[in-house]
Amino acid sequence: MRRLAYTTLVLIAAFAAQLGPACAQPFVPTGPSVPSGPWRAPFTATLSNNAPLAFGMDVSDVSRALGEPLNYISGRQGNEIYLAIRNLGGSGLINHNDRLYLQFRNGRLAGWKGDWGHNWMWQ
Repeated sequence: MRRLAYTTLVLIAAFAAQLGPACAQPFVPTGPSVPSGPWRAPFTATLSNNAPLAFGMDVSDVSRALGEPLNYISGRQGNEIYLAIRNLGGSGLINHNDRLYLQFRNGRLAGWKGDWGHNWMWQ
């Protein structure tokens, strides 16, 4: 038992001796005030409500603003609900798509709601 404890202690000491001193990464300022550094988008650009939509837009304006085709879901003519599936990229293995439901009344955009529900494959 003592031999096992001694061997373990020697291995831990040998491993710790190979590690160098701890070093922090240097601070690199970023932002629009640093002309040569990488630029990050402001916090407000990363909010979930940054869709380029405005109340009163028609179907073609909304489709053009989102850059995605709209899929008809339900409703009578002029009072429809459409769905826009926005491809936000992903990790390379799995694409990330967000669904955006759009409510039109009298042919004009009256509201929208994002659906960030779980993927049906993971249920």
